[in-house]
Amino acid sequence: MASVVRVFICLTLFSTFLVVFSGRDFYKILGVSRNASVRDIKKAYRKLAMKWHPDKNPDDPKAQEKFQDLGAAYEVLSDEEKKKTYDQHGEEGVKKMGGFQGGGFDPFESFFGGFGGFGFGGGNQKSQKEIPKGATVTMDLEVTLEELYTGDFVEILRAKPVAETTSGTRRCNCHMEMRTHQLGPGRFQMMQEEVCDECPNKKFIVKDQVLEIEIEQGMSNGQEYPFIGEGEPHIDGEPGDLIFKIKELKHKIFERRGDDLYTNITINLVDALNGFSMEIKHLDGHIVKVQRDKITWPGAKVKKSGEGMPNYYNNNQKGQLIITFDINFPKGELSPQDKTAIEEILKQGSKQHIYNGLQN
Repeated sequence: MASVVRVFICLTLFSTFLVVFSGRDFYKILGVSRNASVRDIKKAYRKLAMKWHPDKNPDDPKAQEKFQDLGAAYEVLSDEEKKKTYDQHGEEGVKKMGGFQGGGFDPFESFFGGFGGFGFGGGNQKSQKEIPKGATVTMDLEVTLEELYTGDFVEILRAKPVAETTSGTRRCNCHMEMRTHQLGPGRFQMMQEEVCDECPNKKFIVKDQVLEIEIEQGMSNGQEYPFIGEGEPHIDGEPGDLIFKIKELKHKIFERRGDDLYTNITINLVDALNGFSMEIKHLDGHIVKVQRDKITWPGAKVKKSGEGMPNYYNNNQKGQLIITFDINFPKGELSPQDKTAIEEILKQGSKQHIYNGLQN
């Protein structure tokens, strides 16, 4: 009897497993673990969506399918309720909830301004008739070196003018056309005239909007982050674009040059002669150990590979941390006995070398 119960339980668990994991494996599609944070899910989606966007892969027939799978995975795993249902009942359970698009949309089209700013090809071609467009707005986005090192998501509240229809009509789509007028029998004259349409009246209402920006690891000073269609509105056409330009704030300890980080350490003369060991707190809080067992002279440098900034195109690659040493010499005078003792220890007599600073 006990064995029959065990078999029944196993079959029940197995059938439940099949129900839960029927459909697509959204965790595998995004390459994240089941306990991944929303931030990790967003980063994974954005990275893969940029890679598999159909406009970037026009010759790959599988790109569209992969891109839709990514959209579906992001739609579910970034939503707390949908994710909970998916973990319990799989994709079929999410479909029964309703409101599941299954990958037929690009969640970053509005969330991150789409992909128009990344040089992708003609997914949004204009018609032959040119549509008027509002001005592009460019703004500085101040970012700390810590945010550029670790990556982060920041929210910006903006007041956005939104056009709403009101009563009445207005002249719109005005343009010049050549019109022919009959002046009399057999007499005609061609003249340029302004021709307009009658459109519904509109007014602009300012509404608050939250924009979320991903500060990606390794972004550089001056790098642009576009939001397509979020710039200056145009009452008869499309809005312009909003572009945030990364402005790296000065750091009190580190200076960035490309993917390398630079800093200075001042040590006293005793440590310079005897050697020393110390620790530096890095941008993400991890500790970098600096140790020298030999004499350190003013201007000496130590290079720590892999302790610089992450490379923007490959976060697994990092630059160097380059440390330059300054020596804090003691002030005052030494006694004759101390001077003699120092000469004996260092085995250096009084010796000067005159040069013009351009040679050794």
